[in-house]
Amino acid sequence: MNAHWFMSLEDVAKQFEVWRRAYNEERPHGAIGKKAPADLMKSVHDTGP
Repeated sequence: MNAHWFMSLEDVAKQFEVWRRAYNEERPHGAIGKKAPADLMKSVHDTGP
């Protein structure tokens, strides 16, 4: 994000939300078995009590 120029605080909020969703819902993370955090949480909830 530090490489971007933003036009307003609203623009920052919109761009941050796009980044946050991609990071947490789509991008695989090596530390959790190449899964997206959202997929990991879904599997934990599916197997929980």
